[in-house]
Amino acid sequence: MSMTCGEATMRLLANYGVTTVFGIPGVHTLDICRGLTGGGNSGALRHVQTRNEQGAGFMAEGWARATGEVGVAVVISGPGVTNAATALGQCYADSLPMLLISAEPDSHTIGKGWGVLHEITEQKKVTEPLTALSATARRAADVPELLAQAFSIFASQRPRPVHISLPMDVQAEMVEGDWQPVRLPDRPEPAAGKLPTAAAMLKDAQRPVIMVGGGATEASGGLAKAVERCGAVVISSTAGKGILPDDHPLHLSGSTVRPEVRDYLATADVILAVGTELAETDSFVERLELNGDLIRLDIDPHKINDFYPATLGIIGDAGPSMDDLAAYLSDHDCRAVRAAGTAAVASIREQIRANLTVSERKHLKFLNILREVAPERTVFSGDACQLVYTGAFAFDVQKPRQWFYPAGFCALGNGLPNAVGAKMARPETPVVVLAGDGGFMFTMPELMVAAELGLSLPIIIWENGGLKQIQDDMDLRSIQRVGVDGMNPDFVALAQACQCHAHRPESEKAFRNAFGAALSADRPTVIVVQEEAEWLR
Repeated sequence: MSMTCGEATMRLLANYGVTTVFGIPGVHTLDICRGLTGGGNSGALRHVQTRNEQGAGFMAEGWARATGEVGVAVVISGPGVTNAATALGQCYADSLPMLLISAEPDSHTIGKGWGVLHEITEQKKVTEPLTALSATARRAADVPELLAQAFSIFASQRPRPVHISLPMDVQAEMVEGDWQPVRLPDRPEPAAGKLPTAAAMLKDAQRPVIMVGGGATEASGGLAKAVERCGAVVISSTAGKGILPDDHPLHLSGSTVRPEVRDYLATADVILAVGTELAETDSFVERLELNGDLIRLDIDPHKINDFYPATLGIIGDAGPSMDDLAAYLSDHDCRAVRAAGTAAVASIREQIRANLTVSERKHLKFLNILREVAPERTVFSGDACQLVYTGAFAFDVQKPRQWFYPAGFCALGNGLPNAVGAKMARPETPVVVLAGDGGFMFTMPELMVAAELGLSLPIIIWENGGLKQIQDDMDLRSIQRVGVDGMNPDFVALAQACQCHAHRPESEKAFRNAFGAALSADRPTVIVVQEEAEWLR
């Protein structure tokens, strides 16, 4: 079988299990497109046309968030790469397996600065700080090796994004045969003796805390057993929401942003951190006060002794590690510790509710309504906005991968395209967008993609008059507002112009009706919720 390298690359992606790629074709990806058109040599891939390469990257990110599987974007060189780079940064911060395949000018021009079309003098250097691997294929034979490296990273390491560039002349090279995937390595097992030591420390603790992040997504079962057997209070990062159900009586959810929770954390005598960086972007304080012994369990060896050095460091995959740790805790009587932890969690939840701001009370009222009308299995794709900030600690989900809020890189505009990627990956799962009026405008054209695909996608725009968080920050520091009060479009008319349904509910009943209809509609539905609406007072 003879085909171009571009075709062979797409076939190899399909052989690795990829079913869908997101992107915009260009003159520099024509030989890649040969593998996407359904011809005799094309792979079994569906191509989704986006409206901007940033949207393509965000959709691939949404696929990865929803499934844990590799999300793939295919873009042109130069501006295609720089447009998609924001999604690379977000996937790097949140440890998501995204693969960016891009074109590059002919290989003999690389590094020359001749001013050829879409030229970046050395493209891989642009994405190196945002990826686990950034590489250029200099010949067709490099491609299967580079993809083997990429999928090995996704399978066995902290799953950060990868960027592979295919120069146009390399894409056009003819290759023989059908490239096949390699056998992928397993994730590391923890060193012998470490988990029994961790279990002994938890058994001796009087105020144990488990902090859980996105790296523990596959550890739900073992985590739940360990919590019940040691009585620890659980605090998740935003990426860790739902790994233990948020309404569990020992769970304070994604709440290190709250001073009430940080005060409790400072009293813990043993802290087990599982798959979490303990990042500033979850708490928004430079350093958490951790006074107890710190156990860190992480697949990334660089996290064991970074900003928070561990008393006990364990390198390993969180899933089987937490299963084993739960087994070592099986003989422990933690009734007194668990009772104290349950009482503390109930008290802290009450304190948080009592200390909410006026805006947060409106958020909470709306989120409580949303929790009633949305099916329990719904995925919520959140943009960076105040409604989502409140939801991180005040909105309950039951399972991992149900709450998207990329707090680490914290780009604006991800909510809608993330949701498109998630809905494509999990078509039978309800997916809902939560976006602010400012952030929504960053990637608004991707509304057309959702409409073309006929996705039953409720898109909730929280309209509060501009970039409200920055307005509040400026006001707090007595800085005269600048650049945060821009004019909004008529979102209802805009949605209708994009061939979507649209509503601006004037009552709680109207919202409930609009949302219920949106879950099964023949196209996306934009629902504009105004923070100052009477029904939220």
